[in-house]
Amino acid sequence: MSPRDQGRDTYREFTEAVNMTPGELSRWLESDESKHVGWLKKGTRGGESVGHASGRRIIDLLRRKRDELTENDYKHMRKVVGYVHRHMAQRPSGDVRDTRWRWSLMNWGHDPLK
Repeated sequence: MSPRDQGRDTYREFTEAVNMTPGELSRWLESDESKHVGWLKKGTRGGESVGHASGRRIIDLLRRKRDELTENDYKHMRKVVGYVHRHMAQRPSGDVRDTRWRWSLMNWGHDPLK
C-alpha cells in the first residue's frame, strides 16, 4: 500500500471516528466535565489531560485542508482512531449520558450518543 493510500485510509477512518464538528468539540472542551476527565501525564499536576489536548488538536485537523496535513498529523489521526475504537469496546451498561466514559470519548471528538 502506498503512503498516499495509507493517508487516504487514515483520513477516512479518522472522519468516521470523529463525529463531532469543530464547533461542537470546541464548545465541549470549554465545559467543566471536559476539563475533569482523562489521564494526566506523569508529573502533571492540575494540568490538561491527554484527551483534552487531543481534542484541541482534532479541531485544528478538522479545519485544515487534506493537502496541508503532515505525517505527524496522520500519526495523531491514527492515535485518535485507536482510542475511539478501544474506548467504544469498553462501553458500560445502562445510560451513558452523564458518564466519565462518554465525556472522555467526547474529548477525543466522538460522542457515542450521536
